[in-house]
Amino acid sequence: MKDIYKNPTLYYILVPGIVALWPLLIWAVYLPKAEDNWKDDKAQYSKAQEIIAEILVLDPDRLKLTGAKGAGAEFDYANAVEQIARLCKISATNYKLSSGRIITTTGGQKSQSANVSLIDVEISKFAEFLSTMQLRWANLQCVQLRKLTKKKALPDRWDAELEFKYYY
Repeated sequence: MKDIYKNPTLYYILVPGIVALWPLLIWAVYLPKAEDNWKDDKAQYSKAQEIIAEILVLDPDRLKLTGAKGAGAEFDYANAVEQIARLCKISATNYKLSSGRIITTTGGQKSQSANVSLIDVEISKFAEFLSTMQLRWANLQCVQLRKLTKKKALPDRWDAELEFKYYY
């Protein structure tokens, strides 16, 4: 069995034959698969374009969130909360914001916490505020809903306290 490795036929005929089969394998197997993947990706892109157009028709307010104002700027809680509160029709007197300083962890990750209190708002506006905040900024998380209390005298009035954390 050890003599087969000493035979020059193995190195002069068999190895080049195997190397010559490699382009045939690419041509017969990998290129058609790559072409099919390209067609699938192109179809998914077309579907995504149609879905985006449909979303923009159904919810044109999403374009208000992507204005040039603050587009490349660093995240700021005051501007973010003001922008989303205005979009959700929550007046400036109905929310309070207190944000902490930017903290760097031992791993180098930066984060900043903030507490937002919504006072005397409808539950639908509260839900819209929370979902819009988290949809608008991918690195922003609602860490905790500290308190959600219903006003006793009024039918649909709530107070809410939220804790947010933004990761830089």
